[in-house]
Amino acid sequence: MENFSHTLDAHHRILIVDDDPVNLRFLERLLGHAGYEDIVGAGSGAEALQEAEAIHPDLIILDLQMPGIDGYGVLATLRSSVSSGVYVPILVYTADVTFEARKKALELGASDFLTKPGDAQEILLRVKNFLVVRNLHLALASRNDDLEIKVRERTHELEASQVEIIERLAQAGERRDDDTGEHTRRVGELAGAVAEAMGQPFQFVHLLRLTARLHDLGKIGVPDSILLKPGRLTPDEFKEMQLHSTSGARILSGGLTPLLRMAERIAQSHHERYDGTGYPHGLTGEQIPIEARIVAVADVFDALTHSRPYKAAWEVNDAVAEIQTQSGRHFDPKVVKAFLTVVA
Repeated sequence: MENFSHTLDAHHRILIVDDDPVNLRFLERLLGHAGYEDIVGAGSGAEALQEAEAIHPDLIILDLQMPGIDGYGVLATLRSSVSSGVYVPILVYTADVTFEARKKALELGASDFLTKPGDAQEILLRVKNFLVVRNLHLALASRNDDLEIKVRERTHELEASQVEIIERLAQAGERRDDDTGEHTRRVGELAGAVAEAMGQPFQFVHLLRLTARLHDLGKIGVPDSILLKPGRLTPDEFKEMQLHSTSGARILSGGLTPLLRMAERIAQSHHERYDGTGYPHGLTGEQIPIEARIVAVADVFDALTHSRPYKAAWEVNDAVAEIQTQSGRHFDPKVVKAFLTVVA
């Protein structure tokens, strides 16, 4: 047995299942002399299932003919109950050499067969080869775990980069008429809360909180004389102000990610009105993307409740009343209903 003392890992857990104590002791001694240290014997199918669950073996040597739960029953159960998710070889050790026995055992997940009483050298070679395969599967699983961790880390880094870029773009769009840059953040948070109250999926809510911050990105192209004008805009000035919707959408157009596509829709349509009197395209009802309908409410509420160069801040109750008044006209009634639960 000395030739097998250099086994890859003496601490591999090997479960031997046989109702015959002679066979059980033979295999235990054989493997022990070969240098394997972690060997567990089970004298019945029921005991084998308990041990397999407890020790998570690296290899199972299994007899077929046993009273109670036989080897076939153990095979059927083990393949579903071994919970590591990594390949566990099952070496059938049986006196039944019929084709039917082999076929049934293989169908139930057996890896290979040894015929009793068997040659000691062959048994040890089979054991060693199966443990090599087991090691490869474990190494692959470990590598996959490492890759998954790296993918999660990279995904987190990309998401953080996206958030930072959005914040900077949003600030660029709002800097001149909102020195704090807080308007876009508040609109994003309120829009996300309203979407959540409407029962929108988590991913939609998450994206909306980010993309809503870019709703006024097109203001980058609006002249200060219009954007910061303290008085009422002339018709021509208002037409130029309206261009910020299409300008923002154009800046964001052609995006390949859900985030950029949603941001484009919001920039384009957040000034559309439910009754069709908005701009730039006069869309009505559900022609307006749902994300834009939500941002429209959040944007107007925040604009009303905070001072601008051309107006003083409204009281919150007055702003809420105005939103309610505009339900079905400026705003989607479903969005208003959810908004009221958020601000109540």
